[in-house]
Amino acid sequence: MTHQYILALGSNRRHGRFGAPHAVLAAAAVALAEAGIHILRTSRTIDSVAIGPTQRRYANMVLLVQAMLPPQQMLAILQRVERGFGRRRARRWGPRVIDIDIILWSGGRWQSPTLNIPHPRWHERDFVAPLVAQLAPEWRAGIAPATPRQIGWRLGKRRGGEP
Repeated sequence: MTHQYILALGSNRRHGRFGAPHAVLAAAAVALAEAGIHILRTSRTIDSVAIGPTQRRYANMVLLVQAMLPPQQMLAILQRVERGFGRRRARRWGPRVIDIDIILWSGGRWQSPTLNIPHPRWHERDFVAPLVAQLAPEWRAGIAPATPRQIGWRLGKRRGGEP
């Protein structure tokens, strides 16, 4: 069975081969495609302030992808790509070359000891929600009653910015 996923990618460290964080995100998208994940749509790339102790700004983007993989297998591929880029899981919210999270999937909710879908805080993050709204404004799987468009609008209003 084919599933759709919304993935959030972030980077705030240079990569020896790919360079600055914006280029790292583009290279990670290529690596995902090479791993058999079909990319349907790509958001714009934005810069954001880091969450937690790190001071480095992040480059962020969101992908709408399709694959014949259940969530645990998708997570395994994402973690393999992260490791291929030199990602080492050290401290929470620390600087990283690449971070790839599953935000939503077409199957709705998923819960396991290692993975929760929807991502628990995606709708609170102004570096994710507006990009999700850009790619899948009417997505309802697992996040009813609000759509990503509505969530992005509310987040923008709460922050005093444009929706």
